[in-house]
Amino acid sequence: PAPLLANSPSQKAGQLAEKAALLFLQKQGHELIAHNVYCRRGEIDLITLHNRWLVFTEVRWRSHGNFGGAAASITVHKQRRIIAAARYFLCREPHWQQHHLRFDVMLFEGTPPTWQQRWIQAAFNAF
Repeated sequence: PAPLLANSPSQKAGQLAEKAALLFLQKQGHELIAHNVYCRRGEIDLITLHNRWLVFTEVRWRSHGNFGGAAASITVHKQRRIIAAARYFLCREPHWQQHHLRFDVMLFEGTPPTWQQRWIQAAFNAF
């Protein structure tokens, strides 16, 4: 049988960024509700609870800031996919619908562990 392919360096950096984002959010008082929520139309990296806010966080990593860097990768199309996944999650878990909803973005640029990190709260709206 063929050997399993290891994650690429890019995939590993993306996974590190997700872990770093979660650690950062937890230090800010966020409680992890779910991560890597997939549906046919999209995906959400992190779902956390902070006070009465259910926060959907997209984590993006880019090795450099060329072409707009990590922030430029959050296109309108990507936002729609995140919103679709949030709707999917809320339909499957209706008890979370009573919370305020927010869409954040956590951006990482450079090489771990010396990368630059930026947290954009309420980066876009959906509802």
